[in-house]
Amino acid sequence: MSYYTYLLRCADGSYYVGHSDDLEARIGAHQAGALPGYTQNRRPVELLWSQDFPTRDEALGAEQQIKGWSRAKKEALVRGDWEAIRSLARRAVLRDEASTGSASPQDERIEGEEGAGGVSTGEADADSAAPQDERIGGEKPSAQAPVIVLVRPQLGENIGKAARAMLNFGLVELRLVAPRDGWPNPQAGPAASGADIVLERAQVFETVAEAVADCAHVYATTVRKRGVTKPVVTPAEAAQTIHAAPGRSAILFGPERSGLETDDVAVARTIITVPINPEFGSLNLAQAVILVAYEWSKGQALASPPAVDADPPAPQVELDGMIAQLDALLDDGGYFFPPDRTPTTRRMLRTLLTKPGWSSQEVRTVRGILSSLVPKRPRGG
Repeated sequence: MSYYTYLLRCADGSYYVGHSDDLEARIGAHQAGALPGYTQNRRPVELLWSQDFPTRDEALGAEQQIKGWSRAKKEALVRGDWEAIRSLARRAVLRDEASTGSASPQDERIEGEEGAGGVSTGEADADSAAPQDERIGGEKPSAQAPVIVLVRPQLGENIGKAARAMLNFGLVELRLVAPRDGWPNPQAGPAASGADIVLERAQVFETVAEAVADCAHVYATTVRKRGVTKPVVTPAEAAQTIHAAPGRSAILFGPERSGLETDDVAVARTIITVPINPEFGSLNLAQAVILVAYEWSKGQALASPPAVDADPPAPQVELDGMIAQLDALLDDGGYFFPPDRTPTTRRMLRTLLTKPGWSSQEVRTVRGILSSLVPKRPRGG
């Protein structure tokens, strides 16, 4: 599968840079005004340049890199004039603020570069620039930034407010699981207050498992454990772990009215609970997102690679495959009995296979599994 970074020219002469796994469909959505954000009111748009990459991280890295380029440098890219790009990079100066064409000012420097400058989702300032590596897609964004997953969100306004909370603290990857009112949602843009980059990159999935399939660490935010025994941490503790651990992390947030269901929490490996007034424990969706995002942002400058070179944990999709294989073997062996206890037993199996410490009950469950897999000895005559 290929991923594409692309550059558009808008009707007002400004430039827009984005990325997608379906270039034709994404450009069509821009031209139709179906994407809330920067290009919606600057149509018609024209595709000037695109390049394919083997991974989403490389395409995203190229997008972030090109967004920091001056107008002249973008135009050199369109012409394929690499000598001009190198020359402009040597003469680049830092910006103190976003240009007049900016939809959502933010620092999108490639990780490890010196200097800082506000970078816009649409570039109209011909004199502004930021020093960049000349390679397209040669740098990747930090792998430590967690993915925010909103599970069955109900209101477009709340999705927009959550996106605003994310971008305030440097998070840009939003995934939506079965949003009630569909996606895109016209109510999300105004509520995002300029966090268009988050909404435009938002991906939609049918299930929680699909949304976190590429993540090695999955956290569920909930005030109650809901019958699922897992490690429970505060947002600050989760942020420290995310910064130190290899692999991608995802943080699940439930629908506004009811929060995460038990089966949603069961997918996660760790629960995040916010210490809160026991007499009034009501947080709205954006408040919950901003608490977690803020704690993650505090450790950004202090993050360091793991102390030892160890293999990263398996992605969630591999763990799900192992559990499904074991489930099939147990089913064939007649382990799930009586039938009315089968859902509870399966949930217990998933819980014990996705947590580091086992309780006595879980140990007994494993021993029951092993016993059911041992062939029955024939009785002597």
